[in-house]
Amino acid sequence: MNRLAQALSFLSIVLAGSSAWAQGDEWQTLNTQIVSLSQQGSYDRAIELAKKALSMAEEAGGSHHPLVAVSLNNLALLYKTQGRYAEAALLYERALMIKETVLGPHHPNVALGLNNLAEVCRAQGNSARAELLYRRALMIKEKTLGSDHPSVATSLNNLAALYRTNGEYEQAEPLYKRALAIREKALGKDHPSVATSLDNLASLYEAQGRHGQAESLYKRAMEIRERTLGADDPAVAVSLDNLGKLYETQGHSGRAELSYNRSLRIREKALGRDHAAVATSLENLATLYRNTGRERAALPLEQRATVIRATKR
Repeated sequence: MNRLAQALSFLSIVLAGSSAWAQGDEWQTLNTQIVSLSQQGSYDRAIELAKKALSMAEEAGGSHHPLVAVSLNNLALLYKTQGRYAEAALLYERALMIKETVLGPHHPNVALGLNNLAEVCRAQGNSARAELLYRRALMIKEKTLGSDHPSVATSLNNLAALYRTNGEYEQAEPLYKRALAIREKALGKDHPSVATSLDNLASLYEAQGRHGQAESLYKRAMEIRERTLGADDPAVAVSLDNLGKLYETQGHSGRAELSYNRSLRIREKALGRDHAAVATSLENLATLYRNTGRERAALPLEQRATVIRATKR
C-alpha cells in the first residue's frame, strides 16, 4: 500500500535527533509489517499492529508528536480501505492538526494531509468539503513546489476525479490533461505515472461514451507498463481490467474474457493464488459469465473469490 510507505517518509523530515525515538526500531518494524499485511489484503491484522504502533508513538513523544501523525495516517488509511470512513476522518483530522503545528500550514506534507482528509470526505459524499480540501492542497503544492511538479499532477488528478464522480466532465477533462502534460514533461512519456494519467483520462472518456478514445488511451497505458515494468507485472493486470470492462460495456464479450483471463493469470503468478487482487479478477470474470448466460462457469469463480475474501478479513 503505497501511501502507508509514503507516510513513513514524514519521519525523516521531523524526527532528526529526536529523543523520543528510543523505540524507533520496534516502531518501524511494526510499520513495515503493516505495509506488508496491507499489500496482502490482511487488513484486520494490519489494524491491530497499527493501533499498537500508535500507542507506542504516543507513549514515546506524547499525543502531539510527529510520530503520532504518521501512525494516525496509517491507521486511518486502513479504516478507509475497509469503508470505516467516520473513524478514518477523525484520525486524519488529528494527524493534519499535528502536521500544521509541526511544519506550518503551507508545508507540502500538510498538503498530503489535506488530500487524505479530502478523500474520506469524498467517500462520505461530502463533495463540497472535499473540493475545498483538494483545492487548498493544490494551492500549497503549486506555491511550494512549482506549478509543473509531479506532486501537483497528483492534486489535479484528485480534483478531477471528484468532478468526474459528480458528472462534471467538462471541469474534469482539463485537469486530467494538465496532469498528464506535467507528468510527461517531468517524468518522461514512458513513466508508469504517465500510464496512470492515461487511465484517468480514458476513464473519463469511457464515462462519456467516447469508447474509441478511451480504448486508445487504455492501450497506450498498458504498453507503457509492459515496456517499463514487464508483461507480467500486476500493474499490467490493472490495464487489462480496464480494457475488459470497456469491452464488456461495448458488448465485446470475447475480447473482455481474454483480457480478464490474462489479468487473472498475471495476478496468480505475481501475487499468489490467494491474494485479494486475484479475487478481483475472479469476480470480474464471473460477472462477465453471468451477464452472458454462463452461470455454471461463473459459480466456481465466485466461490473461490468468496473464500479468498474471507481469509483476508
